[in-house]
Amino acid sequence: MTALRQRLLEDMQIRNLSVNTQRSYIEQVSRFARHFGQSPLALGPEEIRTYQVYLTNEKKLAISSILIAICALRFLYKITLKKGWVFEEIIPAPKKPQKLPIVLSPEEVMQFLSAVAFTKHRVILTTCYAAGLRISEAVALRPPALDSKRMVLRVEQMQGTARSLRDALAQIACHPA
Repeated sequence: MTALRQRLLEDMQIRNLSVNTQRSYIEQVSRFARHFGQSPLALGPEEIRTYQVYLTNEKKLAISSILIAICALRFLYKITLKKGWVFEEIIPAPKKPQKLPIVLSPEEVMQFLSAVAFTKHRVILTTCYAAGLRISEAVALRPPALDSKRMVLRVEQMQGTARSLRDALAQIACHPA
């Protein structure tokens, strides 16, 4: 392991970045260096720009994939290498298109839930919908997370370890069929 990679890894560990983020950043910085056949120490703003154009136009990566590479390079140059650049100008991030969520009418929600054959499954889906749970949060739910007396659902955040637990207040409407 090179000294730069070791330093980058330590900087991420000090900041308590998740293991997946650390792996991803190491991989992205490695790809960047391999693309030019040089250490990132020898590369600067022009190479970063060239690499972004390459990811966008030649590799045709999704914006989310490009953002991971950009975050990794910003971390490397700002934190590990302590470059005094204006990072929003040197390493700009592409705008992610905003998608509006599909909002179901109350009638459509009831029609969907009434189509579920088993009561147990209907209760699970109703709870998830009422609490606005992500799929990863719903999968991680366990019976002790539900306090039916107070109507409180304790949900562990699954996106990153930087977030703590949150209490999701939900009116859980269970209509057994």
